[in-house]
Amino acid sequence: MIRKRMLALVVALMAAITLSTAAHAWDANAEKKAQETIAAFKKADPGIQTFFDKAYGYAVFPEIGKGAIGIGGAHGTGTVYEKGQAVGSTAMTQVTIGLQLGAQAYREIIFFENKAALDKFKSGNYEVSANASAIAAKEGASKSANYDLGVAIFTLGTEGLMFEASIGGQKFSYEPR
Repeated sequence: MIRKRMLALVVALMAAITLSTAAHAWDANAEKKAQETIAAFKKADPGIQTFFDKAYGYAVFPEIGKGAIGIGGAHGTGTVYEKGQAVGSTAMTQVTIGLQLGAQAYREIIFFENKAALDKFKSGNYEVSANASAIAAKEGASKSANYDLGVAIFTLGTEGLMFEASIGGQKFSYEPR
């Protein structure tokens, strides 16, 4: 049963990634989901508040689905904030290749240290390289976190299991509100 569900999730995810485009219109519910995600990150690591206070902007992804059987993919949509105000929506797509098996869902927040970093993200077709590292949100994790090229990425797992030794980067699109 679990194998069938995982296989169905992987197939559905790969189809969604293959068929999806950058279209991701503003969803009235998106900001509510983003606020719930922010609360979950703050609960997991209260120190992350420092990033919210000092970042010029951030992108919040309430759920990213990821699945793989050799070739993998991930996709999710989110809300972009500038100086604490929602300014647009974003979509993330990832394709990976390597030794990998499983399916999982997670949340992600990308903090932008300054206006230049956020403007680069908002210009469209933004990519995070395969060697960019994300910090798993847990108590105290944000204390040792730093920006890399103006960006800091935090993730928070929600469900699933993934065995992975793969390479691939994340690609983002942006649509103003």
